[in-house]
Amino acid sequence: MIGNRNTTAVRTLRSLRGTSAPMTYTLIAVCCLIFLLGPASGFTPSYGTGDALAAAQRAYFRRWGVVPADLFDGPAREVLTPATALFIHGSWVHLLGNMLFLFVFGAMTEERMGRVEFTLFYLGCGYLALLGYAAANASSQQSLVGASGAISAVLGAFLYLFPSARVTSLLPFLLFLPLRFPAWVVLPFWAALQWLALGQAPAGPGVAYLAHLVGFGLGFGYAWVRYRKKKGAKRGLGGAVAGDGRATKVRTAPAPAPEGENQP
Repeated sequence: MIGNRNTTAVRTLRSLRGTSAPMTYTLIAVCCLIFLLGPASGFTPSYGTGDALAAAQRAYFRRWGVVPADLFDGPAREVLTPATALFIHGSWVHLLGNMLFLFVFGAMTEERMGRVEFTLFYLGCGYLALLGYAAANASSQQSLVGASGAISAVLGAFLYLFPSARVTSLLPFLLFLPLRFPAWVVLPFWAALQWLALGQAPAGPGVAYLAHLVGFGLGFGYAWVRYRKKKGAKRGLGGAVAGDGRATKVRTAPAPAPEGENQP
């Protein structure tokens, strides 16, 4: 058994060293490191405990997160907060949910786009998704943090680039049975859930569904504009739908998808 574990570890290390999607794993590592060093993780004793820790968390989210009212009427530095907020998460569940989806869908998207384009795409769409949420809630004093706007853009791009990729999903209403569906079924279903949840979301802290929808639309739109000619060129005679020439099996992903949080 020890030998099998060692073999698995060696294969994992080799896979990471030889990955063609280094920026995806770098983004995951940076988000995890920032979370561990921040007050939300509970791992840094300098933030204190109890009320002191809660106050430190509120100050931290306000400093690095997006506060819509401050973004449009505050100091010039606030224009940077939609970028810094992409690397801040409010809880362990928030962090792990987002990073799981980035891990599942980011690698193949980065391989198709390339490292530089994928990084700019991720940051740019993430920034605009949070900006879109802030514009729709311009008077809000709540801090918005999380990478879900950027990751939702990755989901949108993935849907266009790999519509036939088989995604293994764990659906709560089906007792979490692992079922495999093509991306063109799973991802629009996720987007529909976000739309429905947006209409029922109460005012106050919670999931920023609008940022998800804005990011998803931006990601799909970018991929459609950027890659439609290349995708069209891969169609054979008779209009047969062409794939990308790669395996389309995708790692297991739970459903529903990543969260973005409003912090009080």
